[in-house]
Amino acid sequence: MLKVHNAVTTLLTNRIIFFLPFLIVLSSCEKKETEQPQKQQQNQQAMQKLYPAFDGKQSFEYLLAQTNFGPRNPNSDGHRNCLLYLESELKKFSEKVTLQHFTQKGYDETLQLTNVFAQFNTAAPQRILLVAHWDTRPRAEEDANPETRNKPILGANDGASGVAVLLELARIFKNNPPPLGVDILFVDGEDYGHSQKDGRSDLDLYFLGAKHFSKTKSPEYTPRFGILLDMVGDRDLQIPLEQNSMRFAPQLMDMVWSTAEEVRATQFIRIPGESISDDHFALNEAGIPTIDIIDFQYPHWHTHQDTPDKCCSESLEAVGKVLSALIYTKLAQ
Repeated sequence: MLKVHNAVTTLLTNRIIFFLPFLIVLSSCEKKETEQPQKQQQNQQAMQKLYPAFDGKQSFEYLLAQTNFGPRNPNSDGHRNCLLYLESELKKFSEKVTLQHFTQKGYDETLQLTNVFAQFNTAAPQRILLVAHWDTRPRAEEDANPETRNKPILGANDGASGVAVLLELARIFKNNPPPLGVDILFVDGEDYGHSQKDGRSDLDLYFLGAKHFSKTKSPEYTPRFGILLDMVGDRDLQIPLEQNSMRFAPQLMDMVWSTAEEVRATQFIRIPGESISDDHFALNEAGIPTIDIIDFQYPHWHTHQDTPDKCCSESLEAVGKVLSALIYTKLAQ
């Protein structure tokens, strides 16, 4: 995966504490501070009744199911076996599953790639698109051990985590039909190209599935917006405002982060993050306003330490809960 730091912004907050001399004022403030969490908890409990619960433990099982296939880099056995699994799982939940096969010339091979497209509430004219990449990186150029840098990574967070959240949402959609059309797209070939650390950066060999989908989609397919999930399973999950997403679709970003605040998903933080090149670029170019939900501050990125023990069900649940609340409350209005 290629992530480009176009602008890294650090938010510095100066906190000044004013000591008030009057005890009555302090007592009043303390009362408000105790009342506010109680009110927030009541609002959260009321909102939870409006959207299906997201099972983080089940989502983590979906993550493990993918990593059990080993690395899923294109043309590998893990890649072929995982594709069969994704197709099988989605057919349990979705009204329609389409496999979009295509090929791409790689460095010294022809890549056999497949996007997986699943649709829910197919009769609904208004639709949204949820996206994650399911392939993993064929090399580990960030690994501390030079001898293993040319070996493919397992990709527990970088690949499996976004797919795991969307598979659990697919299961939810089966039993709780969404109030509008929802499409899930698993894109392939996101993370194939060389990086700058390899001595060259081949942008043409990144985001292959998103580019192919965008070029070949029907002109009539115009979802309201898209949401990309990438690296959302980190144990220390902190999701800032990705800056290209703020440029592409600021209103959608505000809607997602507002929903996170309402359901108290504190992993979503309103501070500027990096500007990241990812699958959302191709979708935006195709006219689908798409944002990237990503925690790029992941120390195991593109290393062989990107394993399931670095991820947790609580992080997956936080992201899934926000999307469930968004779909069944905000978008049902």
